[in-house]
Amino acid sequence: MKVTVKYFAVCHEELGREEEQMELPEEATLRDILDRLEEEWPEITEFYQVMQMSVNWEYATEGTQLSEGDEVALIPPVTGG
Repeated sequence: MKVTVKYFAVCHEELGREEEQMELPEEATLRDILDRLEEEWPEITEFYQVMQMSVNWEYATEGTQLSEGDEVALIPPVTGG
């Protein structure tokens, strides 16, 4: 199945993209996306305790199951003024 993953703040900066289409197996969860991203950017694990995640504009957790066409957002904390 395909989902759209949107990256904000430091995720966007470190991964060098605002969003991407990701092909995932059926029964995939947000954890599957995080595992894939850890291969490219291991430091993402530093943000897990404070990062918000959503699926289709609803807050979600690592165990949230995904469906074809879902929009996932990874939103780390933002600092500044």
